[in-house]
Amino acid sequence: MSSSAKKLFATFALVALVVIYALVATAIATAQLATAPWWVHMLYFLFTGILWVVPAMFIVQWMIRLPKD
Repeated sequence: MSSSAKKLFATFALVALVVIYALVATAIATAQLATAPWWVHMLYFLFTGILWVVPAMFIVQWMIRLPKD
């Protein structure tokens, strides 16, 4: 796969990851944390706001990896 195709694919993958992750995290929060106190909401969104970086990191590492010759 060429470098530019890899970057294009990774860009779309990152956008899809962020959109899907945000929708799922919000749906879980709405369903499970409706009656929870404010600090539980704060901790949940702090944790889920940082957690998306892990899969994004793997996508970026794949994108910048040099091709094997």
